[in-house]
Amino acid sequence: MIQDSPERGQATHPLLSEALKLFFPVTAAHAVLLPLIWVTAFAFELPFARQIPASQWHAHEMIFGTYGAALAGFLGSAMPEWTDTKPRRGRALLLLLALWLPGRLIGFLGADALILPAALTDFAFLALLLAYIVRPLIERRSTRHGSFALWIMLFALIELGIRAAWLLGETEWSARLLQAALAVFLVFLSLAIARINVVVVNHALDPSGETTPYRPHPGRQNLTAGLVGLQLVAALIAPHSAVPAWLALAAAAAFFDRLAEWFIGRAVLRAEVLALAAANAYGGFGFLAIGLAGLGVPVAPATGLHLLSVGALGSAVMAVLVIAGLRHSGRDLVLPPAAKLALALMAAAGLARVLPEIGIGESLLGRHYQLAAGLWSAAFATWLIGFWPILNAPKQDDGGCG
Repeated sequence: MIQDSPERGQATHPLLSEALKLFFPVTAAHAVLLPLIWVTAFAFELPFARQIPASQWHAHEMIFGTYGAALAGFLGSAMPEWTDTKPRRGRALLLLLALWLPGRLIGFLGADALILPAALTDFAFLALLLAYIVRPLIERRSTRHGSFALWIMLFALIELGIRAAWLLGETEWSARLLQAALAVFLVFLSLAIARINVVVVNHALDPSGETTPYRPHPGRQNLTAGLVGLQLVAALIAPHSAVPAWLALAAAAAFFDRLAEWFIGRAVLRAEVLALAAANAYGGFGFLAIGLAGLGVPVAPATGLHLLSVGALGSAVMAVLVIAGLRHSGRDLVLPPAAKLALALMAAAGLARVLPEIGIGESLLGRHYQLAAGLWSAAFATWLIGFWPILNAPKQDDGGCG
């Protein structure tokens, strides 16, 4: 079906009417394929990876591929909404997708020889995304949401740093920078959830929208983002000191503090509220594990990283796909069965990835990689099947995600 484009007076397919309607299905499709190819087709190896560890290729594609597409969809739709400007659509979105795609094809194969073209297209993708979100801020002469622009700039620079380290054979530095990229995305998570959380919880408390009983403390809204940013800087500057460990514990406390504000009665049991709570809980436990490991407690740092990458970010991205997907399609925040199942599968993927490593379900150790990958892919496949008809249909009325 076709909608009229108010921007140029031409017909625009619903999937090209705004960023999330295009990039959320792209996110899900990439997320379905990435672990299946990594685990099933290539058995944890990549056919053209020689100098670069296959695990680094995999981590890069998870962060800059799957989560990068989700970021483009969310900010590409949220920024025009926040600034009351026209969203990018049509060819502008296809150009953004065209810049995102080459790096993903190269990453699926781990083609070491094609690092440079992948670096150029990925950097161009992030630069264009930056331009798309800065333009409405300039139009409105606003700096209110300008922090997103600054973090995207840092994200793009880290991407260049990773590719440069790969070209130079400095895989120790690229591993550090991949962790830095993960931290930057956790900042995006914190900033986004701080905005979405208020809308979702108030809707759970008063579906009519006539009142706003939930008002979190303003000073704590961006506390997690600030502490994650400090931990990121410390981990890059002084990785072998105790400072990153203590800051990781502080970041963990900030994530748990965000959960402490959600004493809202039975409304907390709604699926959309639990999904956001799960993202914060995974974030808290992830940084707790990293902090304890840095202080000598026998906890594997990789366990903390997986709690953050699979648990926190996976749950947060799935929650955004569900909540923003419904709101921006003009539907009320009543989750269909496919959405609830997708959220449950994602939460289970995070648990399956880390529990055997900490002594729970040890019989699955070794097979938990395949189990977590299968649950991860199933979560995004379930969302894609359930939301494809919703996103592919004309918008019913004005929604939004706050």
